Amino acid sequence: MSELITDTSLAPGQLIARGVGRLMTQLGFASMTEFVPKSGLRVDVIALGPKGEIWIVECKSSRADFMTDNKWQNYLEWCDRYFWAVDTDFPTELLPNDTGLIFADAYGGEVIRDAPLNALAPARRKKITHKFATNAAQRLQRLCDPTFRI
Repeated sequence: MSELITDTSLAPGQLIARGVGRLMTQLGFASMTEFVPKSGLRVDVIALGPKGEIWIVECKSSRADFMTDNKWQNYLEWCDRYFWAVDTDFPTELLPNDTGLIFADAYGGEVIRDAPLNALAPARRKKITHKFATNAAQRLQRLCDPTFRI
């Protein structure tokens, strides 16, 4: 994770999210950024695992970014495991100990502390998995046909 960051078009949190996406792929998960589990909530990264598990990862690039996040506890009901992703300079003592921790940069990441398992109810899992699949398919369609709008 010590390579120089050369992509200046992305904000620091987006660079962390990119590294988290790469980590999730290495762990066998499919992930996407900027996912809306329900109206009023938008998670930085959601990941669907090989056994159907749902992880949510919030990417924080600074102390101020973390301190102004008032919605993160609302994300817990939408995942089996909840993680924070930060760079190695982040003051990790700010982060709740009962959540997971990932160190990440634009090029990858590493799980430092596993998140406790809070298994989703089957109906909630089905709902979020369907929304994940639909959202991913719609994003892919927009990439394949960017001028088509409904």
